[in-house]
Amino acid sequence: METDKDDMVGSEEPTIIFEDEELIVVNKPYGMLVHEDWQESTSQTLVEWFLKRSPEAQDVGEVTLTPQGKKLERSGVVHRLDRETSGVMILAKTAEAHAHLKAQFHDRLAQKEYRAFVYGRMHEKWGTIDRPIGRSSQNFRLRSAQRGAKGTLRPAVTDWERIVTGEYEREQFSYLKLMPKTGRTHQLRVHLKANDRPIVQDVLYSGKLRHQSNNLGLTRLALHAHILDIVLPNGQQERFVAPVPREFDEAAERIAE
Repeated sequence: METDKDDMVGSEEPTIIFEDEELIVVNKPYGMLVHEDWQESTSQTLVEWFLKRSPEAQDVGEVTLTPQGKKLERSGVVHRLDRETSGVMILAKTAEAHAHLKAQFHDRLAQKEYRAFVYGRMHEKWGTIDRPIGRSSQNFRLRSAQRGAKGTLRPAVTDWERIVTGEYEREQFSYLKLMPKTGRTHQLRVHLKANDRPIVQDVLYSGKLRHQSNNLGLTRLALHAHILDIVLPNGQQERFVAPVPREFDEAAERIAE
């Protein structure tokens, strides 16, 4: 069963990586929702934190409504991370910055690198997962890159590179760099599941594995947005890094050969 969302609360607030008059780049903690969704939540979202700091960014970006017609507060949002994923995110303070940054992601000019632990041994040093993503036939709220996926199948490509693979308490795990070339919902989680190497502690896509495994001692989804390369509105190419969480470094040491 999925963890109750209001129980999934990180102990930290976002850490600012970079800020100027047009945008802010942060390291989003695990457990923080990026923006309001259609479900009730009492915990602070990243957008709420952002607007307290930069109230001038109110209503920057696209308007999204619930099926009941209620406006969702998404000011400044250019891209998103799942609540369970930590790491680097960029938010726009002005309409001009939002349009520029949105185009960077839409045109696949923004380059992202994630870090993840998966169940099992990755035998190759690197590879590419090229599988279109649709809706799961078992649960329409979930995505699937496997046979039987429903609805519109959208192209999705993920490059990966093995950092280390090894054993912990007689279980095999691998630590990976993941470089998505497209930006589909749950892409990395769905692609790794389709490759029979789901991400450690994935409550949506790892099935019974997380209940049977020692999970490398990790108590959260083992996915972190580590690096974002992007051209800013001022024309400068920048690289922003959200340091790998300490628990990831500790987990990597457990399986290092």
